[in-house]
Amino acid sequence: MINRGKELIRICPANAAKLEYSKDNGRSWIQRYYGNTYTGIFSDLLDNGKEILANTSKGLFYSKDDGRNWIIRHR
Repeated sequence: MINRGKELIRICPANAAKLEYSKDNGRSWIQRYYGNTYTGIFSDLLDNGKEILANTSKGLFYSKDDGRNWIIRHR
């Protein structure tokens, strides 16, 4: 789970292909992204200040829009 401004972003505990976000400190969660064959299954998230990095079953991805879209960095 990462803290990104006023949001918490996490890998969904029930389905690691999904990312969820919360604006109420984790009391409720809303789906942000549903993975596909391109991104695969998420295993770790990291916020480096400019972008979110995600380690997935398909490689290392980055997002510059809070996890809405993902671009491959390294397979």
